[in-house]
Amino acid sequence: IIQTAKSAQGALTDELMAYLADENNPIDVKMAVINQLGWDFDGKSNADVYLNYLIMTKKISSEAKLKKKGTAHQLICMAYFKAMDNYFDVKDAVVYAELATRKNNKSYTIQLIAAIIKAQKAFDADWCAVYKLTDAVRTNTSLTMDMRNEASVAVFEYMDLYKESCK
Repeated sequence: IIQTAKSAQGALTDELMAYLADENNPIDVKMAVINQLGWDFDGKSNADVYLNYLIMTKKISSEAKLKKKGTAHQLICMAYFKAMDNYFDVKDAVVYAELATRKNNKSYTIQLIAAIIKAQKAFDADWCAVYKLTDAVRTNTSLTMDMRNEASVAVFEYMDLYKESCK
């Protein structure tokens, strides 16, 4: 599915949306799919496409309903899409990320993606916070490890660069 996302050239396809909407698929792979779709300096609209897919295929009638009744998987997917669609303004993405973490406060993947999104918001003001937000997930032993180790290592190779800002 990651190879399918890679060949999609940044656009959500029906196959990818079906994969993301299936609650039985692993959350870390879903996040890898969204990551593979990437972001664009001029912005994207994958969050809108995903929302429309959920409206057409799930019992979600609007964005407000998604925020209220969406699953943790749906909410973190939307959060990550929002962050990737508008990398420079993640306000809406943070809202979805916080909703997702409330729905599932045990998933390492959900907590880490939410922390990355919050770190993106903190990036303009406090580089130490960028580090601390993700490090708090890494050191939280109460979380269920539902992310491949290589993916976690890759995240922290980057996020740990901000540790020196905490002096």
